Amino acid sequence: MGEAHEADYVTINQGPSSTITNNHNHNHNHNKLSLLPLIFLIFYQVSGGPFGVEDSVNAAGPLLALLGFLVFPFVWSVPEALITAEMGTMFPENGGYVVWVSSALGPYWGFQQGWMKWLSGVIDNALYPVLFLDYLKSAIPALGGGYPRTLSALGLTFLLTFMNYRGLTIVGGVAILLGIFSLLPFVVMGIISIPNINPSRWFVVSLETVDWNLYLNTLFWNLNYWDSISTLAGEVDNPKKTLPKALFYALILVVLGYFFPLLIGIGALPLDRELWTDGYFSDIAKLLGGVWLQYWMQGAAAFSNMGMFLAEMSSDSFQLLGMAERGMLPEFFAKRSRHGTPLIGILFSASGVILLSWLSFQEIVAAENFLYCFGMILEFLAFVRLRIKYPAASRPYKIPLGTVGSILMCLPPTILIFIVLALSTYKVAVISLVAVGIGLVVQPCLKYVETKRWLRFSESSELPDLHDA
Repeated sequence: MGEAHEADYVTINQGPSSTITNNHNHNHNHNKLSLLPLIFLIFYQVSGGPFGVEDSVNAAGPLLALLGFLVFPFVWSVPEALITAEMGTMFPENGGYVVWVSSALGPYWGFQQGWMKWLSGVIDNALYPVLFLDYLKSAIPALGGGYPRTLSALGLTFLLTFMNYRGLTIVGGVAILLGIFSLLPFVVMGIISIPNINPSRWFVVSLETVDWNLYLNTLFWNLNYWDSISTLAGEVDNPKKTLPKALFYALILVVLGYFFPLLIGIGALPLDRELWTDGYFSDIAKLLGGVWLQYWMQGAAAFSNMGMFLAEMSSDSFQLLGMAERGMLPEFFAKRSRHGTPLIGILFSASGVILLSWLSFQEIVAAENFLYCFGMILEFLAFVRLRIKYPAASRPYKIPLGTVGSILMCLPPTILIFIVLALSTYKVAVISLVAVGIGLVVQPCLKYVETKRWLRFSESSELPDLHDA
């Protein structure tokens, strides 16, 4: 994926706004994340398995669906993962992409990055308790609506939030177990389906009937968020080496985890595009293997949503901690529980999930994609600007491209971003732009609060100053 170098941690910018020393227990005594848990945390931040990719066949047919999950990673996932590897090892702290943008474009835009990314992540997380219950309601009809569904969603949110509170090592271990449990039924289904595979079904295409908005949003939603792991960089054991390796292995796992289930499902059964909606893999499992495989598939899908919730909340809450350690948020966000976790960040993220759970599935996907696109534009700008302005700065892991190559690498995903934005509905665009506008106002308000000393803001004394290279 690039070049790994042994180098000291050196960060850069036009100077710190304040250097108040805080006395939080930053030298937290808890275990750091090793390679395997980190791979599965990335897997769940990005994917969680092929549950939800069925709409790609519905929207565009077999051939374009298969090509999408082969080609789209090179257009989007690989550049984003490479940038995350370089910038995440350059700034191995929990602010992640917020610190990248702050170093390149200044703290105001760093805050906007943090706001948009956090809100996008919380919107994303609001989806998972709902999907968990959707996968179980065929076996437990009471979960289909009313008070049982509402109470179950709240109870699940509380349980998963508590697991995040108990520590990243628990979250990482659970992610490994859930990942194995969620992917195994597809291995079994693939073996069973071999006699039924008809390769000609893979090449069916009808460009006249493609729903490009649904198709691109499905691909984009299932293949983004590679940068989310950067907000956990401060919790990783030897991040300069571990983070790039984890991103590389997770990229392979994610792409194969999408492509082969689609290959199996399309090739083993006659095509009916209308059936290819969320949850169709469980129907395929029943037709190929029987009811036992269907139940396993439904359970795997349900528990996969638990894994995605855990990984996303970890990223969101540690991002708030990292922003507080850089003085962008009030000091209380930097406080850790006795398990080393950001208690206030977890509570804020959980509250956002509950408040946003009223949105529909399609609105959630479109709104988070819209906000995520704005955040990624800032990341690409930060990456290129730091390459141009500080070419000799310490980069423990460096993409083997010069300045021109770096710019060219960012062009295809940037074009894709503008296509996704252009295809957004008016309602989603308005809601997302209002959310962006809130962030533009909140940052000056927080600065005013800091000036008036209504709340305490401070920078961690154990993080290096952001200074001129």
